Amino acid sequence: MSNHSGAKLRAATAKALFDILESGKSSRDVLPKYQAQLKDKDKAWLQEMSFGVLRHLPLLQYWLRDMLQKPLKGNQKIIEHLILLGFYQLAFSRVSAHAAVAETVAACNALNAPGLKGLVNAVLRNFQRQDKHLQKPDDPQINSGLPKWLYKRLLTNYPEQIDAIVESMHTRAPVWLRVNRQKIARDAYFDMLPSSINAHKHATLEDAIIIPKSVDVVSLPGFTDGLFAVQDGAAQLAASLLSPQENERILDCCAAPGGKTCHILELQPSLSACIALDIDKARLERVEENLLRLNHNATLVAGDAVEVDTWWDGKPFDRILLDAPCSATGVIRRHPDIKWLRKSKDIEELVAIQQDILSAMWKILKPGGTLLYATCSILPEENSQQIAKFLARTPSASLLPVTKTETTDNPGRQILPGEDQMDGFYYARLLKS
Repeated sequence: MSNHSGAKLRAATAKALFDILESGKSSRDVLPKYQAQLKDKDKAWLQEMSFGVLRHLPLLQYWLRDMLQKPLKGNQKIIEHLILLGFYQLAFSRVSAHAAVAETVAACNALNAPGLKGLVNAVLRNFQRQDKHLQKPDDPQINSGLPKWLYKRLLTNYPEQIDAIVESMHTRAPVWLRVNRQKIARDAYFDMLPSSINAHKHATLEDAIIIPKSVDVVSLPGFTDGLFAVQDGAAQLAASLLSPQENERILDCCAAPGGKTCHILELQPSLSACIALDIDKARLERVEENLLRLNHNATLVAGDAVEVDTWWDGKPFDRILLDAPCSATGVIRRHPDIKWLRKSKDIEELVAIQQDILSAMWKILKPGGTLLYATCSILPEENSQQIAKFLARTPSASLLPVTKTETTDNPGRQILPGEDQMDGFYYARLLKS
């Protein structure tokens, strides 16, 4: 990496961080924009560094408050994000200290702030001189890398597991594959994989293969032929818990990007109908791409799950998978920007939306039918408390347990991040009398 491109790369990373943290944009939207002009190696660097800053943000900000006499304002604010990136390189990355300082300072030119090069240089050199990276506060919230509101909620709900949860949120997720059993047996596909990627078969999930380090999945054997999909182990539980049977009508509600829809069709290709519903037309295109690549058929419907009359044909469903909109607090290890895009007040709004969708779905479920409620959240308000309240107010609903330990007061299965290498996830299964 030449000095020039190194400085430009750091400037692009600072801009990406600024867009996420100051403008509240998702990394899914922001990173591709800044990666578009970069070589593959630099694309990976930009993602790794921006995710690193997002993972350790409270600690980096703690150091920044200590090292910067007064906050930068207005157009200069972006330089704070550049300094945070400098701290991250010096404290947590394998970037050489010399490059971390020199090229971060040089990035001021690309950010239209040449006058601040002296300040950035002084701050980063002081950081090195004082061995700042060894100085951490006594505050567990700052060291956790989580915002105050989320740390408090997790500490309240999981006092015993809080350290393990925090640690797994900082750990990189492995790559999970789900072998398409309609095309190939898992063992046969496993034998096609290069031994260099150290893949292994999961003990209990029949279609799952785990690859410990990140790989370019598109270059794995059989990607274009639809021999496998990428899907976390926790999400792979959905189809078997739903247990689709021949000739049934099934609805996958909030289906995008379609991983669970495809898995349902792999477990049971002889359905009378499989409908994938999502409110977002653009995201339904992703469902279509996945169905096409894996060679499955489903009916795609763009519509609001709550406004049932605008899209439903009046025929009730045998089974409904409701993968409800949620805080996504279970997948922070994959998307560290979630911590900073979500606010405490969002949780109540999400709980209300989940409640409305649950009630709407219940109306279009056949008597004797099953509804599987799922979220990628680890907050009880969205999960066990949501379902306990639904059971209490819905006489026709009873619990169809997923685990041996659940009760109507504490229903469902809560998977915590890192448990069996999975994302954080929640499932509850309900039977309509």
